[in-house]
Amino acid sequence: MAVLTLARLGLGVLPTPLRAAPALAARLGLTGALLVKRDDLTGFAFGGNKVRQLELLLGAARQQDADVLVTGGGIGSNFVAAAAAGAVHLGVRNVAVLAGPPRPRTAHPNLAAALAFGAEPVWTGEDDRSSVDRVQQQVTAELRAGGSRPYLVPRGGATATGSLGYRLAVDELCAQLPAGTAPTVVVATGSGGTLAGLVAGLVAQGRPFPVVGVSVSRPVAQVRERVLALAREVAEARGEPPAGEGDVRLVDGRGPGHGLASAEGRRAARAALVAEGLLLDPVYTAKALAALPEVVGADPAVFWHTGGVLDAVAEQLTADAQETT
Repeated sequence: MAVLTLARLGLGVLPTPLRAAPALAARLGLTGALLVKRDDLTGFAFGGNKVRQLELLLGAARQQDADVLVTGGGIGSNFVAAAAAGAVHLGVRNVAVLAGPPRPRTAHPNLAAALAFGAEPVWTGEDDRSSVDRVQQQVTAELRAGGSRPYLVPRGGATATGSLGYRLAVDELCAQLPAGTAPTVVVATGSGGTLAGLVAGLVAQGRPFPVVGVSVSRPVAQVRERVLALAREVAEARGEPPAGEGDVRLVDGRGPGHGLASAEGRRAARAALVAEGLLLDPVYTAKALAALPEVVGADPAVFWHTGGVLDAVAEQLTADAQETT
């Protein structure tokens, strides 16, 4: 993997702000200072944290002279929607492999956005998310056999190339933090690419503070194995020290399961909204915020807001629909 030679496309508005959130800290019962890293403001296609990954993934696609970007996920995937916009920016086709039977674009704002950006949907016919992985391979092989030059990106952009975006984000955060501070960084973790990059970056920086991932969709043991492997790939490609098992810290924040809101997450999202005007989606970022008080205790913290604006819109639309029935 030639990470070191990748061209990084300038999609994001970086650095994103690091803001104090005292009112939210008070609502959560925190005694230590709380800062929010606003990666909901990366500035490209409501992509949130996915924008940092796409800058590297699309750079790799350009280097390989790809003419089709093959992505995949569920209908609510933030990555699929942002990648569709990225394909437009790159000037290539985008085939999006989506789990389940065909759905109307009104099924989720992220699906509507992906289709509006020109994504060509291929439905797996199976609700199991793992069906996406298999069908992606099939679609990629078919495209290649037909003379196209596809670039396949696994679900969530969780590759070492994508994770490099968050390895670089650690340098950005370290430059923003007040001198002498050592907060615990808390971030929502799905497919693991974001956390892997953060782990790799903190190890490279000499472990100035810990990062804790809140697993929102997968068992902790499964996520830990994936994150450690990705972090080590990033470190190897950059010639930096590898992460150890103790560097990957995770807690279980899944609640009722993948893609399902938790009561704790909804309360946390409401607290963020009324205290600081922060919009959190209920199935990803809100679950991480709900776990933050238990994770950090009395220590200072950085909550890494990974975005999910259209998921938050979907939640509100569903609530409005329920109120009118």
